[in-house]
Amino acid sequence: MPPTRSPYARIRRLWDYWHDLPGGKWVFAKLLGLAVPYTATIRPRIAELRPGYARVEMDDRHRVRNHLNSIHAIALMNLGEVTSGLAAAMTFPDNVRAIPVRLSIDFVKKARGTLTAECTAPAFDTSVEREHDLETVIKDRSGDVVARAMARWRVGPLPAA
Repeated sequence: MPPTRSPYARIRRLWDYWHDLPGGKWVFAKLLGLAVPYTATIRPRIAELRPGYARVEMDDRHRVRNHLNSIHAIALMNLGEVTSGLAAAMTFPDNVRAIPVRLSIDFVKKARGTLTAECTAPAFDTSVEREHDLETVIKDRSGDVVARAMARWRVGPLPAA
């Protein structure tokens, strides 16, 4: 892989290389966790990535639970952020940078069991810096919505080197 300054280009290239190989999605998730250590705390499993779409799963484990015996609010927000970021990253050209500048979440019901988060992102005009809101819907195993996370991403061209 040729070097690039854009972490999103690296994410796309790693996904393209690993996702079809046996155990490749697991390897990709580990590499993502090395690049974004806090995201690794929820152990996301990337089920599907394509331009403008991400589906990410998270298991219910003791380490992500709260005192109410359900998945912690911040673990849910972490899942929402990484899912929206991956969906957006799959649309970016190599000369783009992005950072979340606002995160919010609506909790619909207690989150328990394996969760699936989905986000769809449009192709952004990345020629100028601008903010974009992306919603991630998080569902439990039965398909019930447990949370809706909103991430506002500031997206724009990389500065000249």
